[in-house]
Amino acid sequence: MPKHPTRLLPMLLATAALCACEVGPNYQRPAAPTPQAFKEVQGWTPANPQADAATRADWWTIFDDPVLNGLEEKVATNNFSLAADLAAYEQARALVGEQRAALFPTVNGTATAQVSQQAANGGSLSAGGTVIPGGRGVVQNYSLQLGGTWEPDLWGRVRRSIENARGTAQATYADLINAKLSAQLELAADYISLRALDEQKRFDDDTVKAYAESLKVTQNKYDAGVAALSDVDTAATLLHNVRAADTALGQQRAQMEHAIAVLIGVPPSEFSIAPGPWNLKPLDVPPGVPSTLLERRPDVAGAERRAAAASAEIGVATAGYFPNVTLTGTGGTEALKIASLFSPQSFFWNLGLNAAQTLFNGGLTHAQVQAARSGYDQAVATYRQTVLTAFQQVEDNLAAQRVLAAEQPDLQASVTHSDQAARILTNQYNAGTIDYTAVVVAEIAAYNAHNAELQLEASRLTTTVDLIVALGGGWNEAQLGDKGHPNTPIFP
Repeated sequence: MPKHPTRLLPMLLATAALCACEVGPNYQRPAAPTPQAFKEVQGWTPANPQADAATRADWWTIFDDPVLNGLEEKVATNNFSLAADLAAYEQARALVGEQRAALFPTVNGTATAQVSQQAANGGSLSAGGTVIPGGRGVVQNYSLQLGGTWEPDLWGRVRRSIENARGTAQATYADLINAKLSAQLELAADYISLRALDEQKRFDDDTVKAYAESLKVTQNKYDAGVAALSDVDTAATLLHNVRAADTALGQQRAQMEHAIAVLIGVPPSEFSIAPGPWNLKPLDVPPGVPSTLLERRPDVAGAERRAAAASAEIGVATAGYFPNVTLTGTGGTEALKIASLFSPQSFFWNLGLNAAQTLFNGGLTHAQVQAARSGYDQAVATYRQTVLTAFQQVEDNLAAQRVLAAEQPDLQASVTHSDQAARILTNQYNAGTIDYTAVVVAEIAAYNAHNAELQLEASRLTTTVDLIVALGGGWNEAQLGDKGHPNTPIFP
């Protein structure tokens, strides 16, 4: 051992120079099937386009509904499923720091103070086990010591582990954003359904009143001998059927209200939404350029980050082919008297270097590398499938937007004509010129036409929400970076 530790400096510098090596493949984003344009948008001009809807983080505000705005704000802060996802992300983020710590030495410090009584045969044992002859008395021993170990990352195993942990943490963050968007989507869809039920209830209430009046008129005509008893029974049947349907709406509305309560983290028994008007209007959302979708979908970003993590895992496994090198060192001071603890003669040190190479492990390392490569292939395939599914969801909702928008004028015309036909036939029946069967058929047709129009409007609204979320809901993969807005993840 040399007398001065500085003589080992050249060796340590050479070791540090080797640390730039990283075995395993350097990751590149896998290619994914990306169309030049969305098929379902061709030849369709949106009547009421909202081009900025898909790029807004608070996309739900385009509906201009204060109640919906307030509920959506509570989802991000009160939803317990999202709280669990956030904790999972924080855990994954902490694991990045855990892997990063392996780049640095581990240093330990110890301090001891021992006092021993001399043995009866005239000797005593020092702290180091040496027999000190002499008369009976007390022997003291003091020491301070620093020790350290460091495994230089010669082959990049630790750095690849950090890449793996970082990619996993970023994917977990993308999962959190995707879960948040899903919760916001579910709440918006439930709120649309709830307001549609409110509108259905108002229409059914009016229909019940109209059918009750029709039954009264038919009963009077029967009492006057100008109508058959079957007309009375038919009118009563219509009234009871609509009244039962009107009553059943209460159960559906309660379920929507309960679902919204759970989404915002409130017990259903402590939450209610007052009936409100049907003010929500369908909007058309242009999808933009397909290539940007890969940057705006959190599930796509999460799948891509998992592919990056799997690529880094190949490097971790490949490092198993190479030897492990460990540097050790200790230094300190030891004395039998505390006053001599810091004298030059009391100081000691030692440095060591250990190298270990696996010579045979039955093909374990090779199997680990192959497993890592297969894991990467699986992650790439999952990424490409996620991309295709994303494009499918956008195309599905674009088709729904186009078809439902084209369908609405016909349903509106159907409502207008069916209402007019029901009024004319009711007047003719009251005048005694037609049979009551014609009135029944017209009233049922008018009732169904109103329901169909309401359901189509609700479907158009839900499709708008689905398309906005399918386009990323205002999110961008730049938020996965290490710097930026305080709300973006910061990785150690």
